[in-house]
Amino acid sequence: MDHPFVEALAGIPLLEDLPDVSGRRVLARVDFNVPLGTGADGRPVVEDDFRIRAALPTLHWLVDGGAHVTACTHLGRPKGKPDPRYDVAPVRARLAELAPGVELAENLRFDAGEEGNDPGFVERLVAGFDAYVNDAFGASHRAHASIVGPPARLPSAAGCLLQREVEVLGGLLAAPDRPFVAVVGGFKVADKIGVLRSLLERVDRLVVGGAMAYTFLAAKGRKVGVSPVDEGQLPNCAALLEEWGERIVVPVDTRALAPGGTLGHGEAGKGEVQVFAGDLPEGWEGADIGPATAMLFEGVLAEAATIFWNGPMGVFEDPRFAAGTDAVAEAMAHSDAFTVVGGGDSAAALDRHGLSSKIDFVSTGGGASLEFLEQGDLPGLDALRQAPNAADHRG
Repeated sequence: MDHPFVEALAGIPLLEDLPDVSGRRVLARVDFNVPLGTGADGRPVVEDDFRIRAALPTLHWLVDGGAHVTACTHLGRPKGKPDPRYDVAPVRARLAELAPGVELAENLRFDAGEEGNDPGFVERLVAGFDAYVNDAFGASHRAHASIVGPPARLPSAAGCLLQREVEVLGGLLAAPDRPFVAVVGGFKVADKIGVLRSLLERVDRLVVGGAMAYTFLAAKGRKVGVSPVDEGQLPNCAALLEEWGERIVVPVDTRALAPGGTLGHGEAGKGEVQVFAGDLPEGWEGADIGPATAMLFEGVLAEAATIFWNGPMGVFEDPRFAAGTDAVAEAMAHSDAFTVVGGGDSAAALDRHGLSSKIDFVSTGGGASLEFLEQGDLPGLDALRQAPNAADHRG
């Protein structure tokens, strides 16, 4: 079945489609939702500036063109009101080092109008600006005010990062080199059932790991102990397994935690850990793929010409259950295939071992990359097609 959005950038104005920006004020929506830590002086600092650096080509293009640039971003979940925990001051400090002269507005989510897509908030946001650029791929699956509002009011464009994200992910939808293998992990099946269906229509193999694998295993009739199972999705998983058969690759063994044990976050938790082939005993909780599954997955990836990966294979924050995720990360890094990682925990796993540079493309948006692969479009992209300068680009 042809995907409805094969020409991923069709109708979307790019930076060169903006009017002359020299001397103009440009609002740049970026995704600087970065992890914060505590510096030597006790003040908050940016722990990982990957997302800031990813926006630099767009910011430099605008500044070099003579524009006065103000960036805007969300940070965390302050729930529509100011919260000092999510003040962008440390982000602003790092941005000043990387892109001198670019201003950074306060956290967009300090106003409830951002997530509510309030027209009044949009008007306040764009007041005084001459143009708008969306370079926040990681937020473009949200119909929030700063994403969908400005293009209706200002000449607008996709930034370099947004353009590249759409080109790469659109290429996966349109014409991937084959065999094309997708590796999907993470927690809730309900959140990903749509993208799983979409991927199965175009991949050669779908590798399923992480907590969601236990719902698939339960649908196959396996006993999974107290592992997380999305009961409401059992019929959907059973239907996918029946329809697609061996195209879906699920774990053959599990590294599990004994009854009464605890999972760690950044350190090892407590309790006995064992590897089980087949069914899990009553009370045991699966927390990672086992070594036989890691070898199985590695073998599938070794045969691929294109690989997309989103989601960990286990509770990798606990080092006892990191081996499965690490195995996929290593396999990706040493593959000759064209490799794409869909942000989030998968990107964090690569960073932990210094493997990100060995991946062809690391997306800045986990949820956005999945929604794009499922829908072939995002609210932020559709908004750009409605911009007043988009008609010239379409023509």
